Amino acid sequence: MKRALISDIHGNLEALNAVLDDIRQQGISEIYCLGDVIGYGPNPVECLDMVRRKCAMCLLGNHDQAALFDPEGFNPVAFRAILWTRDQIDNSSGGAAAVNERWDYLGELPRTHVEPNRLFVHGSPRDPTNEYVFPEDVYNQRKMENLFERVEQFSFQGHTHIPGVFTPSLEFFGPDECDHEYRFGDEKALFNVGSVGQPRDGDPRSCYVILSDESIVFRRVEYDPEVTAKKIYDTPQLDNMLGDRLRDGR
Repeated sequence: MKRALISDIHGNLEALNAVLDDIRQQGISEIYCLGDVIGYGPNPVECLDMVRRKCAMCLLGNHDQAALFDPEGFNPVAFRAILWTRDQIDNSSGGAAAVNERWDYLGELPRTHVEPNRLFVHGSPRDPTNEYVFPEDVYNQRKMENLFERVEQFSFQGHTHIPGVFTPSLEFFGPDECDHEYRFGDEKALFNVGSVGQPRDGDPRSCYVILSDESIVFRRVEYDPEVTAKKIYDTPQLDNMLGDRLRDGR
């Protein structure tokens, strides 16, 4: 059975709609979201409602957590954005009952999801919500060995917005380096599924993956970042750089 894994939507409705259209075209009906539905982007409520309707499972991301509690460790741009996002949910449509349902949904999101041989997290196997695993971490042998020790076979994660595959031999392969498909073997692996709403690997197209029993396939999807960027520019509480970065995938 094939399943789509999406992550790091960050309130980018245009990107989310494009990815959902592509998933439908691939004939896939089951979707898992690995967190950060909200934060940074101009349509947090619409993205939250869409994920609630479309995703069979969603995890708690660090921005989702920050909206619920205190945004500890956030830089000023992210801090202002999450306060604005929180206000958008508090004043969203549908009346008090609908607002409470949105907050309840966020508050009930799990930090991990486990299936046989598969771990799903937002951040890392060691800290499911907050720890980053960057490509350059392959040079940190102690960190990578610790992460792999916590994985039965495969881990699927987001958070860095940089898609690719980590192997126990301390290598990282971006999607281009594995021809956009990594076939499973007996070896353990950590997979970053990339970002729907704010790619940071130099490619502005949305990224998600298709997971099957045999492999993981990385897909890139075109959308118009200028539409999202203009919404950001028109929102004083959202820094312009959040729109600028969408053009370059950074």
